[in-house]
Amino acid sequence: MHDIEPYYNWRHLYTAEEDARSPFFERRYDEFAFTQTVYNYYIHPQWDDFGSRTLYIKIIFADYDTGFVVIEFIGEWNDAIENDIMTLKREIIDNLMDQGIQKFLLITENVLNFHSSDASYYEEWQEDISEEGGWVVALNMPAHAQYDFKAARLDRYIPLIEYPSWRTSQPQYLFTAIDNLMLRRLNNG
Repeated sequence: MHDIEPYYNWRHLYTAEEDARSPFFERRYDEFAFTQTVYNYYIHPQWDDFGSRTLYIKIIFADYDTGFVVIEFIGEWNDAIENDIMTLKREIIDNLMDQGIQKFLLITENVLNFHSSDASYYEEWQEDISEEGGWVVALNMPAHAQYDFKAARLDRYIPLIEYPSWRTSQPQYLFTAIDNLMLRRLNNG
């Protein structure tokens, strides 16, 4: 797992550690010291700790003018024991919403497992952004994690979308494609 890096081809466009509005502003990374783990496996030092013991993230793009962010995940998303959604909401999402972000693209292809609890923080997140026309989507979640996510009926708050070519898109194009898809979903039902 230590060789799975956060997506880096947009770093010439955006880096969270250089963004004064980011919760990770001025964060420093040691490329040689692997200190964070998931399941006792070290992960790449570029992943950001937000307070969960099993889930890490990387804000790989933010556009405050348009009001969207792309966040990549790695690890176990565990609401049952760790209450990861609460920690994510309080430590990261609320901060980004205070900066004008209302649309959230979550890259979840490296979510190894998902364990649910209640839906209250998902519902709160949806309520917080729905007045502004906001949305949250999870891209490319693995099938086994999708199964548990859907079984908890959380996909009514965070739709699960397959978009395997996201890496070949520039962030604005990715956002436009997902925003149009979400607009069509809203208009159809």
